[in-house]
Amino acid sequence: MSALRGITRSSFNNLKVRTRYLHNSSLSKLMTNEVSTNYMQPEPNANDEIIVAMSSGVDSSVCAALYAEKYKNVRGIYMANWSQTAKCTESDWNDVKKICNDLNIPCERVNFEKEYWNEVFQPMVQMYEKGLTPNPDVGCNKYVKFGKMIEHLTKKFSNNQKWWLVTGHYARIMKCQTSNEYNLLRGYYKSKDQSYYLANIPKRVLSQVLMPIGHLTKPNVRELAKGYNLHTAKKPDSQGLCFVSQDENNFRNFLNEYIAPNPGNIITEDGKIWGQHQGLWHATIGQKSGISMPQGDPRYKGIWFISEKRYDTNELVIVKGNNNDRLFKKGLKVKEWSWLMDDISAISEKCEEGNLSVQYRSLQEPEIINSIKISQSDVDIELVKKARAMAPGQNIVLYEGNRVLGSGILEETYL
Repeated sequence: MSALRGITRSSFNNLKVRTRYLHNSSLSKLMTNEVSTNYMQPEPNANDEIIVAMSSGVDSSVCAALYAEKYKNVRGIYMANWSQTAKCTESDWNDVKKICNDLNIPCERVNFEKEYWNEVFQPMVQMYEKGLTPNPDVGCNKYVKFGKMIEHLTKKFSNNQKWWLVTGHYARIMKCQTSNEYNLLRGYYKSKDQSYYLANIPKRVLSQVLMPIGHLTKPNVRELAKGYNLHTAKKPDSQGLCFVSQDENNFRNFLNEYIAPNPGNIITEDGKIWGQHQGLWHATIGQKSGISMPQGDPRYKGIWFISEKRYDTNELVIVKGNNNDRLFKKGLKVKEWSWLMDDISAISEKCEEGNLSVQYRSLQEPEIINSIKISQSDVDIELVKKARAMAPGQNIVLYEGNRVLGSGILEETYL
């Protein structure tokens, strides 16, 4: 029986025990009241091959349990994307093997270290070296998880056997019943929504991917894990790159191994030099400058923040005050744009109606768009209100409500 049976709109947010679900329903009916009835979650046929991308965490473990309970052709797959000798790689693989053994499903380990290095890690380092603000999770999803992984599975099941890739992301892939188009939507659980990181995956893969926990909350998922007696039920959430601590100083020390120092001046807008930096990548737009300004002088008293990176002169510009107007912009030039929708003819109309928004960080409040201009792979966007600390290199994601329309890389800000 399916562990998701019996979820109703009144009980969905008050999940207590797994037995609440053991009634008559199916995965495809797990809908929330914020998703139009025009959308349906795809559901595999009984004989389809279902491959669950396993990370060793509770989310992918629950995904595997849900499908293993209902379908017969379920298997796990684990991606080793970093050094095979990394402690996190072996620890995670051991967890995956235990989970799959407990669920009585086979599991496979694949090595995408080369692809991760070439398509994700090196480009990330190069962007940092230029002073940009990249997000490696976006690249990993595009080139590895939904790039090389899809390629691997396509070759593996080349005998026309229908297959699905299941992932434990807090996002939703839904099929529109009127257009038959597959769409990427925000996750139901807003504090864990991962649609921002998935916005750049190839559109063609949406019809082969399932994200069942995108309709659940994290507490729901942990309760399900307990019900299945999964040893990952209390495992902490993973954060970022497994092979380096998420502590800011540790991450910078890690990057120091790959990027040579490139000293430059830290200046105020009048050109006065107040200090030195060791490379533009050490700083982020909007963060505190760390410069001790003369607090006895009213002109300089207060906390100073980084407002600009001048790439041509290798300078950091600082301004006084967290809400200094120089930290706020509403014009965005975005490059390398890709769409997750077929028909973009109505984009301008949707914008005029105030239905479009963007995010330049995950989990932020969406910024409403005033205008949008599209030129092949470049997009110019003007926001209704100025937004704080947008940084070149960030991923810019376009939404219509909860639906992801497209994304690109921020090249520069203005206005």
